[in-house]
Amino acid sequence: MNLAQARSRIADFIASPRVQRIIFAVIAINAVVMGLETSSTAMAGYGPLLKTIDTACLVFFVVELGAKLFALGPRFFRNGWNIFDFAVVAVSVIPDTGGLSILRALRVFRVLRLVSALPQMRRVVEGLIDALPGMGTVFLMMSLIFYVGAVIATQSFGADFPEWFGSIGASGYTLFQVMTLESWSMGIVRPVMEVHPYAWTFFLPFILVTTFAVANLVVGLIVNSMQTAVEEDETAAGERHEIIDALRAMEERLARIEERLDGK
Repeated sequence: MNLAQARSRIADFIASPRVQRIIFAVIAINAVVMGLETSSTAMAGYGPLLKTIDTACLVFFVVELGAKLFALGPRFFRNGWNIFDFAVVAVSVIPDTGGLSILRALRVFRVLRLVSALPQMRRVVEGLIDALPGMGTVFLMMSLIFYVGAVIATQSFGADFPEWFGSIGASGYTLFQVMTLESWSMGIVRPVMEVHPYAWTFFLPFILVTTFAVANLVVGLIVNSMQTAVEEDETAAGERHEIIDALRAMEERLARIEERLDGK
């Protein structure tokens, strides 16, 4: 067996459904263990066991990535999900010493490998990424609306409510709270209306534009991108099935031709 054949067999082995299920199970176990490690009760009773399981999971991930690197070679880094897995595992193996201890705390990101292990989750992330260009335009428009609103609120209410509207930054943060509808009425708008009875003419249009219009544009872009990704996957799956059916038909024809030749 030459090197190319060995790499091909290892790649096929890692991509097999059984191995992928094992990888998924290890990621899930590791996620549970890292959650238990935050419990003082669990650590007091099973601390050494949890640390051993966590280390074993890390070794498994390192071996898995090493096998992928060997099987794929430079092609490994052409896949964004492979780079993501590599970065997550690389952070996990950093020693917990000195100023790098904060990076060691990021080992919890290993749980995010569930995203790369499940095609359905990958589709969601890819949909979000595809929606970013459109979302950027929406966020720019939202920023302009917030800036205009912050200027108006600072000039109108800043003198009487400096904590909420004393500056552009404070007004922007307060308006963000209003947009999220978190205590916007009793906590902010009604106290302002006690001093400025017509303040509702500013806050209600702001909420209608930001919360119910612009924010829903972001949701619509994400949903549209995910729907497009699903349709593309279904189209690709349909094309694969057509190719497989065509190959099977060719095999049947070849078999019939061979039978005729043998009969002669």
